[in-house]
Amino acid sequence: MTQIWTIPGGIHPPENKHQSLVEPLAHIELPAELVLPLNQHLGAPAEPVVSVGEKVKTGQLIAQPGGQFSAALHASSSGEVVAIEDRPLPHPSGLTGPCIVIRPDGQDTWVALDPCPDYRQQNPVELVQKIRLAGIAGMGGAGFPTAIKLAPKANQPIDTLILNGTECEPYITADDRLMRDRPEQVIEGARLMAYLLGEPKRVVIGVEDNKPEAIAALKQAAAGSNVEVVAFPTKYPSGGEKQLITILTGREVPSGKIPADIGIVLQNVGTAVAAWRAVVHGEPLISRITTVVGEALEIQRNIEVRLGTPVAHVLAAHGFNAAAASRLVLGGPMMGYTLETGDVPVVKTTNCILAPSQQELPPPPPAQACIRCGLCSEACPASLLPQQLYWYARAEDHDKLEAYNLFDCIECGACAYVCPSSIPLVQYYRAAKGDIRQARIDKEKADRSRERFAFRQERIARQEAEKEAKRLERAKAAAAAKAKMAAQKTSGDTPADPVAAAIAKARAQQVSAQQSPADQRAKLERQLASAEGRLKQTQDRLACAESEEQAEKFRAAVKAAELKLQEAKQKLALCDAPGSATTGIDDPVAAAIARAQAKMAMAPDEKLKANIESLRTRLVKAEEKLAEAHAEQSANTGALQLGVDKLREKIRSAEAELATLAPAPSAKPEARTPSAAEPVDAASAAIERAKAKAAARANMSEQDKLREQVSSLEQRLAKARQKLADAEAEGSPHVEALSTAAEKLASKLADTQSKLENA
Repeated sequence: MTQIWTIPGGIHPPENKHQSLVEPLAHIELPAELVLPLNQHLGAPAEPVVSVGEKVKTGQLIAQPGGQFSAALHASSSGEVVAIEDRPLPHPSGLTGPCIVIRPDGQDTWVALDPCPDYRQQNPVELVQKIRLAGIAGMGGAGFPTAIKLAPKANQPIDTLILNGTECEPYITADDRLMRDRPEQVIEGARLMAYLLGEPKRVVIGVEDNKPEAIAALKQAAAGSNVEVVAFPTKYPSGGEKQLITILTGREVPSGKIPADIGIVLQNVGTAVAAWRAVVHGEPLISRITTVVGEALEIQRNIEVRLGTPVAHVLAAHGFNAAAASRLVLGGPMMGYTLETGDVPVVKTTNCILAPSQQELPPPPPAQACIRCGLCSEACPASLLPQQLYWYARAEDHDKLEAYNLFDCIECGACAYVCPSSIPLVQYYRAAKGDIRQARIDKEKADRSRERFAFRQERIARQEAEKEAKRLERAKAAAAAKAKMAAQKTSGDTPADPVAAAIAKARAQQVSAQQSPADQRAKLERQLASAEGRLKQTQDRLACAESEEQAEKFRAAVKAAELKLQEAKQKLALCDAPGSATTGIDDPVAAAIARAQAKMAMAPDEKLKANIESLRTRLVKAEEKLAEAHAEQSANTGALQLGVDKLREKIRSAEAELATLAPAPSAKPEARTPSAAEPVDAASAAIERAKAKAAARANMSEQDKLREQVSSLEQRLAKARQKLADAEAEGSPHVEALSTAAEKLASKLADTQSKLENA
């Protein structure tokens, strides 16, 4: 005989189970609408895969799992999806949530199923995935996704599988009716789960001894199998997960742990049948057996009802008398909750709809002060201290609540049932649990924010330390250089001026690198020969081009080679010119200085002409590069095109400026050599002009400044519009960017004009 252990505490409330067992299992008609919440299980809600107006069939997937800890959702009848919106949920909060609403067509046309009669030929991992996609979740408790329990971790070897047929809550007989009418399916479900868990040593179905018909049917169906049916004395709440494990195995699940941590998996008998039908017949979970009971009903019985059926429709099919009912309860009188409306639907965890009369379940009396009788502690099946938890819950002392293991409370209601002061203890515990969970979430968010802030502060401090270290290194190096310079100046070894020293060093390197005129001519002749050879080779390739695309590419290359050849000839001619040895050709620094001085001595119109010629030369080279890029389909085509556009704009601006100058006199002006007082450095001249302009603006009134801004913006806008017009004419890809720039300038001009008018 199997050994039975006892649990602490517990109570014996009136069972009231006979009312719903008089009539056999029945069915009711489909409602006008099926409302299917996306979250009928613990974990993440499912994600819709259908849209409004779509036609669906019975058993069709309408929402896929929203993550690993989730379950799928299927259409419980064929019809049309008429809405995906928030509807009232079967939850103690009475809040609304996202639901898929289906209008049945009355045909109940099934989708094609994927049965697997011989599941032992399949991999257990594939079968667990099939159960997950069939939307199977716990049908006797909080709706834990079944696939998660059937796939324990590698470090959790399972030696015992328990099916829970206890159903200790008063009034509820859904599992009793299932075990009476379909015992073979319950046994097959147990064998399937044992196969998925690697054939644990013990497979047992626990049933309270107040269900003799169900026990006899199960034992007859289990004959010849390794499934053990165990009956034990009736006590509430022996159907709790941890309590049933203790009764059947003598083991206790540690606080904060799960049964898999001690090698046990526990499933409801209804869940086992649903999993077996999902694997063997390919049927997803679209219906369940629910007890409809209470003296406010004309008919009390168990029905197999489609998920999504509104509770109001179920009550109407059983002759509900609203005037006689004290309330509507979803679940049993101990652990159930009152419904605010009958519009909530039947879901995967709905095992009972209770409509009691005023005499059957009167309203609870007002709560009195606690008299410290200790009856709640004697009744607690989890060996907790309900009285202390009550005081700490009222004081919102979360640390004490966790120290007294609040989360080990299964919310069975035994403490509130025996309380002579009628204190709703479970309601305090539920509220405290919710507050603690929210506080944990807030703490996690705050910790993450604190970590981010600390990391940022550390990063800023590290950057500042690095900057300070570099600054100190530079200061140290500068001090060392200064000391070295002072020592050198005192000893007279090297020049004290670092600029003069650098110039002297560059001159020395330049002198050492100078070549004789004969060597220079030989080098230029080699460059000329190389350019001629490259040009000939490129022309030969052009002649042998196999396609127009290659020909275009080689034409661009020929142009580039011709320019190189022309440049080499010019250098050689310059070398052969009289006096080339004394014109600074060997000294590039002196030559650059001479060119700069000559440019500064030029008249304004001559400067503009020289600038225009230089820009045209650069434009030719830029257009050649653009042609080569087009031929090679280079990624730099856009940038090169932008450079060409800018050069063209500069040429137009220079030509316009040249046209505004007065005609040059017939006699060529003498070259002007800048005096010692005039700055030779162009950068210094620009700085002086900027300073003068800033000084002039400082003396201007606000209206004059605005007028100057308006004039400047008008000129810039005219140039921008000209660029835009040229780009549109040439079909440039930069039209959009130029248009945006012109619009911004126009907006800025309008704002400035408005400011001027107001001033």
